[in-house]
Amino acid sequence: MYAVVTTGGKQYKVAPGARVRVELLTQPVGELVDLAHVRLVVKDDGSVVTAPAELENARVVAQVRSHGRAKKIRVYTYRRRKDSERTLGHRQWYTELEIKEIRI
Repeated sequence: MYAVVTTGGKQYKVAPGARVRVELLTQPVGELVDLAHVRLVVKDDGSVVTAPAELENARVVAQVRSHGRAKKIRVYTYRRRKDSERTLGHRQWYTELEIKEIRI
C-alpha cells in the first residue's frame, strides 16, 4: 500500500515504514504529524482510490524524526562583457518524516 500526499507545495509518494524529507514543519522531533492532503491511495490488492469523496477522510500518519538543512547549492550569475558576476549559496531547511500508517 502506498499513497501520494501533498505538503509544502510538493507531492511525495509514501509507504508505511519509509522515510521522506519534506519542507520544514514546525512540530518538534518525536511528535506525530497528520498529513491530510492525500491525492491518491493504492491498496495492497491493486485497487486505486482517486475519488475526492473517498479521499476526504484519508490520512497519512508520520513521526518527525529530525530537522536539518540540505547540502549547499551554488548559484552563479554573470552578464557577459559587463564585468559583472555574483556567487550565492543556499541551504534549504527540511524535516525528515517516518511514515507510520496510511488510513483510509
